[in-house]
Amino acid sequence: MAAKAGDNPESLMALTTVFCLKNLRKTMCYQGFRDKLCLRSDIFLPSEICDKLVNTYMELVHTDSNFEPEESFLQLFSDPRSTRLTRVQLREDFVRDRDLEAIRKQDLIELHLTYCNSLSSRSLKTLTCFRETLVSLCLFGCRRIFYRKGGAPLACNEDSEEEEEESPAARQALETDFNFQGFNRLRLLNLGGLPDEVDAEMLLKPLKSLTSLDLSNVQLPGTAFLTQWKDRLASLVLYNVDLSEELVSTVVELVNLRHFDISRESRRTAKFKMTRKILTAFVQRLVNLVSLDISGQIMLDNCTVPHFEKAMGRPSTEPCKSSIYPLQELKRPLQFLGLYDTTLCNVTHIPAYKVTGSKNEDQVLNAIEAYTEFRPELAHRAINQLFDIARIQHCGQLLRALQLVIAALKCHKYDKSIQVTGSAALFYLTNTDYRSDQSVRLRREVIQVVLNGMEQYQEVTVQRNCCLTLCNFSIPEELEFQYSRVNQLLLKILEPARQDESIQRIAVHLCNALVCQVDNHHKEAVGKMGFVKTMLNLIQKKLQDRTCDQVMEFSWSALWNITDETPDNCQMFLNCRGMSLFLECLQEFTDKQELHRNMLGLLGNVAEVKALRPQLLTPQFITVFSNLLDSKADGIEVSYNACGVLSHIMFDGPDVWSMEEPRRDTVMDKMWDAIQSWDVTSRRNINYRSFEPILRLLPQSIAPVSQHWATWALFNLVSVYPSKYCPLLIKEGGVSLLETVLELDSSQPETKDMARKVMEQCETFKEDPMDTNHGPEVNHGQRG
Repeated sequence: MAAKAGDNPESLMALTTVFCLKNLRKTMCYQGFRDKLCLRSDIFLPSEICDKLVNTYMELVHTDSNFEPEESFLQLFSDPRSTRLTRVQLREDFVRDRDLEAIRKQDLIELHLTYCNSLSSRSLKTLTCFRETLVSLCLFGCRRIFYRKGGAPLACNEDSEEEEEESPAARQALETDFNFQGFNRLRLLNLGGLPDEVDAEMLLKPLKSLTSLDLSNVQLPGTAFLTQWKDRLASLVLYNVDLSEELVSTVVELVNLRHFDISRESRRTAKFKMTRKILTAFVQRLVNLVSLDISGQIMLDNCTVPHFEKAMGRPSTEPCKSSIYPLQELKRPLQFLGLYDTTLCNVTHIPAYKVTGSKNEDQVLNAIEAYTEFRPELAHRAINQLFDIARIQHCGQLLRALQLVIAALKCHKYDKSIQVTGSAALFYLTNTDYRSDQSVRLRREVIQVVLNGMEQYQEVTVQRNCCLTLCNFSIPEELEFQYSRVNQLLLKILEPARQDESIQRIAVHLCNALVCQVDNHHKEAVGKMGFVKTMLNLIQKKLQDRTCDQVMEFSWSALWNITDETPDNCQMFLNCRGMSLFLECLQEFTDKQELHRNMLGLLGNVAEVKALRPQLLTPQFITVFSNLLDSKADGIEVSYNACGVLSHIMFDGPDVWSMEEPRRDTVMDKMWDAIQSWDVTSRRNINYRSFEPILRLLPQSIAPVSQHWATWALFNLVSVYPSKYCPLLIKEGGVSLLETVLELDSSQPETKDMARKVMEQCETFKEDPMDTNHGPEVNHGQRG
């Protein structure tokens, strides 16, 4: 059997790392003075493990809502005698100056800081601690690192950062004392998003040996300074840097470039056109190029071979056949060619093995892959195009598509546009058409990022997309590993302030599905979250609007499910005016059969709790239940459930019946009449996980009608659904209790006759043995 997409197991290293991080005090650490987290003295961790711990820690902080960050985590790596860090990746505002200062004694080789906007110029001072060892440095999006806090001079101090929370105005003092003097080993540098006030040329001047430079979104007054690395520079990224004649003349001197990126976010912002002459110059002069990105550039029409001149046959990567004239000058096909948001991506023959664009699925996936980390604005557009492919056409690279969208959602948890388009794409990528190809692990990853989006954004579109995506999963089975979290998020969506009808409808549907066919401890836990009250609030609102829609019906259904065999939840229902709302709904919506069935099913659960039955034993409620015995709504379901409620009440005996009207005998007569009117071959819209509440009504003589209702219920179920319910009845000792019914003098003849039929049905079933342990598990008092 072939493995499903994404079915590769986690490595032991990955599993162990996550376990240690979630259990620091039980594995590597102890609680020191003033509750400070300290590394155990007998531990020495090599760089491979330390790097993995720090980088995984950052991932957990941003993607696992159940993970509790440690205030001084990086302090654990302050002593290079016990821990060794070499390659560290930190991102987002979570990273503070003191975190970098904690590891300043480490001999870092790589340090990647991305969107770390809580860092100030204090961290520039810390960077100098790594100058003798640092080979690769990324400061992408860390704009505030070049500003002093409160105008203080460049200094590294130990003061707590709580004292340094400054207003935005306090960050306007530009740091002018820092440059890269002494960073002699630095080869790879990413300064994407460098503030305009910073003089890039002066900042970079001390660096003599750069081989890779990223100046994305940097305004460069001049570009001639780049030629100081013309003999060494192999990679130059100038994304969103304005193309100019000076830049072109500078770049063509960088003859050792292997990767050159002059792409833009959009053609609309381009001031300078990429002519055939310019592109030809790049290709002819930069003979070592293996990767070129000109996405977003305005291309003149004379760059492409006229359609009628194109060679026939399959698309070719051979430069000599290129549909783009300048690329015919290539000595060999490029490994990568960025053509996103250009007309060139639509031509037939492109001399590159990997192309970004919007012509087909492969180009779109390449774009998501290439631009996710540092160009979310482009990744967002590419994911939107993937959404159209999955929705309208068919996604041919499902595993890759899912992994790329998941990676984008994880990387840009705080980017609303990515969350909107990513969650929409996931809805189509996880639907029935693709489901059989997806592994459990992959689908769990989808659930995790969807829940992350729901937590981060209360915006309607994100919430709707996420809820719809969750509907593609088997509920509750596939969501059980995040059961508490998903319920909390859904209940938050259903708070009264939320008025969006479509989200309410989807969220209530999910809530209902989540409390169906789960263990009682799950239901009790969800009840304590406020589930019962939330559903009743929704019902109250619908009553005020005099509307009985899916939200109303699903809310009652969810209450029916969550009160099944959970007395605490039944008590909550009564405490929160549940019975009043029941009466109001019954009076307002007289012809809503499914609503009546759901409400009576719920009250059947309440009636099974002996301690709560006295609250049902009032003239008003008994009269309502008695009248519902005559209901023909939804077949026999409403009448059956009403009779079930009364059967449990009658089981408490005549002594508790303190009312004068209606009389107990009169109600019991109506119950007899109702039961005799039912067709015993009726197919049912109800499921049972256990017969225990029914079986307890058999061995008794205080209420023969209750005994008869229970016997009728068993006969109906075992005769209509023998393979499902005969094993359950036998397993729970029902046959011996039916024998007791036959022995009791108080049992009515028709009850005894029906009891015999139930026993015969079970005996017939046993003659055709089957494994009862693999029958479908169903829930008492719940909808199928």
